[in-house]
Order: sequence, then C-alpha cells, then structure tokens
Amino acid sequence: MLFKFELPAQQDLDTVKHRFPMKEKNMISLRFTQNEMVRLCCGGLLTLSIWSTHSVCGQIMLSGNENKIDLNSGAAAVVTNAGTDSITMLDFSEFPPKTTHLDNIPNSVIGPPSNIAISPDGNLALIANSLKIDPNDKTNWVPESYVHVMNLDCHPPKIIGRASTQDQPSGISFTPDGKIALVANRASGSITSLALSEDGSAYTIGHTQVCEPELSLSDIAISPDGTTALASVQKGSYLAELKLDGNEPTVTGRKYSVYGQPYRVVISPDGRYGITAGAGAGGDPIDPDAITIVDLKANPPAVIDHITIDPITESLEISPDGKLIAAVCMSGSNLASDNPHRTEAGSLVILKRTRSGFEVSQKLPTGRIPEGVAFTSDGKYLAVQCHPSKEIWLYKIRGTKVRDTGERIQTPGYPSSLRASSR
Repeated sequence: MLFKFELPAQQDLDTVKHRFPMKEKNMISLRFTQNEMVRLCCGGLLTLSIWSTHSVCGQIMLSGNENKIDLNSGAAAVVTNAGTDSITMLDFSEFPPKTTHLDNIPNSVIGPPSNIAISPDGNLALIANSLKIDPNDKTNWVPESYVHVMNLDCHPPKIIGRASTQDQPSGISFTPDGKIALVANRASGSITSLALSEDGSAYTIGHTQVCEPELSLSDIAISPDGTTALASVQKGSYLAELKLDGNEPTVTGRKYSVYGQPYRVVISPDGRYGITAGAGAGGDPIDPDAITIVDLKANPPAVIDHITIDPITESLEISPDGKLIAAVCMSGSNLASDNPHRTEAGSLVILKRTRSGFEVSQKLPTGRIPEGVAFTSDGKYLAVQCHPSKEIWLYKIRGTKVRDTGERIQTPGYPSSLRASSR
C-alpha cells in the first residue's frame, strides 16, 4: 500500500514511528530527506512516499512577466492590445523545477528586477505594480502606487490584498524578522515602510524621503542584522545609508560614491559588503562598466573597490553563502537591430570572494536582454531571465564554478523581475 504524508525537509525515524507504530525489532534505524523513498520492513514491505509542499521545502523563485512593454526594439515601447501580466512560480524541490503560472497580476519591466520580494518564512510575497498605461495616451505609461500581497502558503498562490506606496514602487526588501518591508519609490525619491501582520495583511506605516524624485531612487537592501539599509540613488550616482530602529528608516546623510548609475543593490549574508553596479553616465553601450564594493565593517565604512565587468549591468545577486556574485549584463544585446554593436547574447559575469573582496572568475553567455538573476536558497542553481525570448535560463553551480544546464523555462510574458526565497 502506498502512503503519502507531509514532512518538513528532514525528519528522523522517531517521527515515522509515532505516525506509523511498529514493533521495535522490525524498525530500521536511518535518516531520510524529502523526495526519498523509504522502505521499512514490518511483516511485509511498506513503501512510504515522502514529499513537501513548497511552503515547507523552500527553493522557490517568482518571476514577474510583463506583456504591456517590450524592449526588443532597443527602447521600451508599449505593446498594442497586450495580454495580461503574470507571475511564474518555480519550485526547485526537483530539477527541472516545477512551474505554476499565475495570470492577471500587473507588474513591470520598468525599474530594477528586484520589485518582487519573498518573506523570510516563505509564506508571503510582495510584488510591485510600478506603472500603468496612461489612460490619456496609450503609447505611454504613468506611475502606479501600490504593491500586491501574495499568499504563497496555498496552492495555487493567490493575491490576498495590496498596500499603498508612493509613486512607482520598485525594489523591495524584508527585514530579517519579516515584520517590515521597505519599498523604494522611484518616481517619488522615497522609501515606504510596510508592516506585515500574522494574518498576512500589510499596511502602510509611512514614507521616508531619501532624495529628489528626479534622482530615481531604485532599490533597497537591508543588512542581515536589520540595523542598516542601503538605497541606490541611480541618477545621483550614490548609495544612501539608512538606519533601522523601529518601524521606519532614518537617513543618516552618508552617501557612498559609486561607479556609474547604481541600480540593484545587495548586502552580503555576513553583513560585511554592500554591492551595487550601474552603467556609466556616458551611456555608450560598448564601454565596460563596474561593480562597486562597500566595506560596511570598516571603520569608517567606505567604498574599497570598483571591479570592471561587461557593459550595462541590469541586475546582480549574491549567493546564500556569500561566496559568489552573479551579474547579468546587456553587453550590446539591448541595442536596435540596425546598430552595428548589437549582439545576440547578453552575459552572465561570476565573481568569487577573496580575502579582500571579490574578483571576476567566469563569464558565460546568456540570452538577449537579461533582466533578473537569482540563486536558489541551497546555492545549487542560478536562474537568469531573458526578455525577448520569454525564457528563464538555468545554470548549475558546483563549488565556485557555474555551467549552463541547457534547461529553459518558458514564461507567458516578458520575464522582467526575479526573486528567490531565502530558505
């Protein structure tokens, strides 16, 4: 007879003994993890198939897929009679990952690919609805001002509410305890603080002004101890430091001068490094750009390195163990078809940690116009969104080496934002 039941990611045999009483002499002493078939002898052969739901086993990614704006021509253009936007959930409890597509959830490619965030416990997601088509001009768009609240602890996941922000909510991060989320409002120059309650609802606490709206506040990262945040001020070419003490952040006035126009920003799992990247102000698509490393543990904290990588970094992420940075670069793939510098591939740049910072260790091709990049929470896989082909490319990690698996996940829209669960 085949029995199926849910267990956490790892259980010892005592739990099975409790649920399925057997004589001690017939028990086999062993440990097992999810997805293993465990055979136990008890007068006959009993086979138990063990698995976990996504909310227990983790290893989840969410991809935001937009249909209303296309980048394929070399510039953002509104799509006439576009379909609805969607979210794709990737469950890496097996490989290739299982996928679930959730339709009619507005999101956007305009802004950093970090406009999705998953709560530390994996039960909730926040998804920024950054803009909408201008009702008075169907060829243009205007800012929106809310985030969706999605319940991940059900199948399929579903939207259960929304929370107000200021104009054009973009990058999002949760505090380590999952009680507060900070949202960077790109068209307002502010950070919105959201409170998350135990029932999954979210409400707006307040807004903190960081810069003038025209400086394009794009992303926000929170340190592992929950005391410090870094916000990328794209057009100002700096990272703004904020302190967290209570429900709302306070701007300290410290501005870290970085290379180019910072977009995505992350903080290493040990809290030592702040990491960002951006295109140079000249805007030439063939000139290399750079990643900026901030040593947050130095006295005083300061920028310690600019590391040259490929042109126009759209996004970056750091591995769960802090040993690798993955950056996705346009590398000419975002140019119009008649541009002589147009390429048919973007690039995935891998940097490995050293005693004093990071260094480039690998460069791999990826699809045109790469958007989001994310590591699975166990650090075994890396995913890259490729906009025009409506694909997510999957890479395997072994040690500090990365290779293309050849697996491609098709999405129902242009993949534009990507975030992984932290467990």
